[in-house]
Amino acid sequence: MQQQNTAAARLPENTQKIIFLTAAAITLLPVVTPPVALLLGVALAQTSGNPFAAVTPRITHWLLQLSIIGMGFGMNVHSALQTGKEGFLFTIAAIAATLLTGALLGKLLGIDKKTSHLISCGTAICGGSAIAAIAPVMKAGEKQVSAALGIIFLLNALALFIFPAVGHGLHLTQQQFGLWSAIAIHDTSSVIGAAGKYGDEALQVATTVKLSRALWIIPVAFITTLLFKTDTGSIRIPWFIAVFAGAMALNTWIPQFQPTGLFLVKSAKTGLSLTLFLIGTHLSREALRCIGRKPFIHGVILWVLISAGILLAICFMA
Repeated sequence: MQQQNTAAARLPENTQKIIFLTAAAITLLPVVTPPVALLLGVALAQTSGNPFAAVTPRITHWLLQLSIIGMGFGMNVHSALQTGKEGFLFTIAAIAATLLTGALLGKLLGIDKKTSHLISCGTAICGGSAIAAIAPVMKAGEKQVSAALGIIFLLNALALFIFPAVGHGLHLTQQQFGLWSAIAIHDTSSVIGAAGKYGDEALQVATTVKLSRALWIIPVAFITTLLFKTDTGSIRIPWFIAVFAGAMALNTWIPQFQPTGLFLVKSAKTGLSLTLFLIGTHLSREALRCIGRKPFIHGVILWVLISAGILLAICFMA
């Protein structure tokens, strides 16, 4: 999606590939945390570039799904159902508030309706996945999709560092932080990365609530067809969530599988670091330039309002 920057263009292609593969291998080391992996990817995007830019989005897509499924092998069905129930009302309220606030901000800032809606959907549901699912339904243009994705990816990167710091500063419990990050951070990768940095319990809460939030892609896509008066296009349904539920079931009801499950969970966390590295490699200067000032302001204000509102609600309910 992004072009190589000028500095990267001066490097021989083989050198770029060696640098990229070496950096990717480093993210597999146990000492490299997801935030550090993301920073490494961003640094690479700003310097030597991503010589595999044509294929890494698809690899990232599948690697993230496999990592999420792997996380399921360390979770309990009963705890997940209880967590999902507690986060259900928060999720509905947050999605409705985000879409309405996003539409209002778009009008106030004079942003075209499709770009505004894409940013709002990415903020409300599951970041880049929601944008990819909604864009064909509303027949969005390439520039509109690129601007929305650029904003979401940038804010996701910031969330990975800001949320744990705020959580510790406010002394949020594992439950509170998991719920907050699941609803207020855009992409699943950053939700899991931030929650995993905060603690294992926060990670389990965040993963469960976030995946239930992702299912709202389906009703929002149908609402989009009504708003933009388009025929229902292809909606990407996150089927991997069913496999994630199956992984939880194995861990809960088949004790003999748990030793294998622990290995898969560890592998999933390593996979997440590599996923965030690959996401970071697409935050090139060109990708950031295509965002535009007004859409960027729209995305930031919307994110801050929703994040603060959800945080206040969670703290008030404590």
